[in-house]
Amino acid sequence: MADSILLTKSYNFALRIVKLSQYLNNQKKEFVISKKILDSGTAVGVLIEEARQGEDRTDFLKRLSVANKEAFKTNFWLRVLRDSEFLNEKEASSLLNDCEELQKMLISSLKSTRKTI
Repeated sequence: MADSILLTKSYNFALRIVKLSQYLNNQKKEFVISKKILDSGTAVGVLIEEARQGEDRTDFLKRLSVANKEAFKTNFWLRVLRDSEFLNEKEASSLLNDCEELQKMLISSLKSTRKTI
């Protein structure tokens, strides 16, 4: 199942988000958005982990759906950081690409899971 790839990518993304939050706090002295993106960016992986432990397909789908919402929220915060110039285009682009890849994988997993319910 593609979950292991999704799990690995979401974990690696969470690590990047933790480092981003540290960078924003230490270098840019930005504390509000850094906390929000830390929450949403790491929640994606946590929810995917929880989905794998779901009681049934409905529980799996519910948690994966929330993970998808958190990924979209993270994408929003990344664009805000880019457009407010806390991140330059290169920094933002790399993170946005990873986030969008996760979003596509989550949407695909959601669609295929819904077909089986």
